[in-house]
Amino acid sequence: MLTTRFVDGAPNWIDVGSPDIDGATSFYGALFGWRFRSAGPEAGGYGFFQLDGRTVAGGMRTGPEQGPPAWTVYFRSEDAQATAKAAEQAHGSVLFHPVDVMGQGHMAILADQAGVPFGIWQPGRTQGVDVASEPGALCWVELYTPDIAAAAAFYNRVLGLETSAVPFPGGTYTCVNASGAGEDAMFGGMVPLADAPAEAKDGAYWLPYFAVEDTDAVVEQAERLGGRVRMPATTVAGVGRMAKLADPYGVRFAVIKGESPQG
Repeated sequence: MLTTRFVDGAPNWIDVGSPDIDGATSFYGALFGWRFRSAGPEAGGYGFFQLDGRTVAGGMRTGPEQGPPAWTVYFRSEDAQATAKAAEQAHGSVLFHPVDVMGQGHMAILADQAGVPFGIWQPGRTQGVDVASEPGALCWVELYTPDIAAAAAFYNRVLGLETSAVPFPGGTYTCVNASGAGEDAMFGGMVPLADAPAEAKDGAYWLPYFAVEDTDAVVEQAERLGGRVRMPATTVAGVGRMAKLADPYGVRFAVIKGESPQG
């Protein structure tokens, strides 16, 4: 389960790049109860989405030159420079080189061997988000990739992540946990694009899941707010009721009400 007891390799931050941060604030505020707080004039428009005063994500306005609107998942690193170098050595790339963020930590944006962007966060004063796996907060991440074996090898080399095959209706699911943390610390999974035709048309990416109390109600609200349903609310035995959505700017995400603690 994803928690705020962050360990190396586990997700510790997430943010959204949107062409309209005010519109995104309105959408996610109505959907999850988030409020947006600016990080200050020196932060270039970056700010924090908060739930009852606790930070659940970051966000800022981005332009076409920065790529399509998207959520970016960040993974904890003890040494951002070393992790960036490891990504290059593992046939990935560095999209945004490590930089100090006002003493709060060091961040970088990398891409894996299939070109999927992801972030790394080396904590300084800020360890990561304040809440996880509660309604309105990040609870799971899922990589859609053309090659599970290649992805597993890349993230093991770069972040120390371990994978395991878990029985799933219709087959098996590849779960992910931080090095040595064991199955109780699973925080995500990997899905081959060949098994997900709806995802394949838009290419490989990391999909964030947010916990909710009522999946169907959230789906209906997302549609009313101008979002799009990419996969209708679906119950998976032993997992929970989930749906895949997109916000009004095409940013993909998922929601889930777990049958048991997420993960």
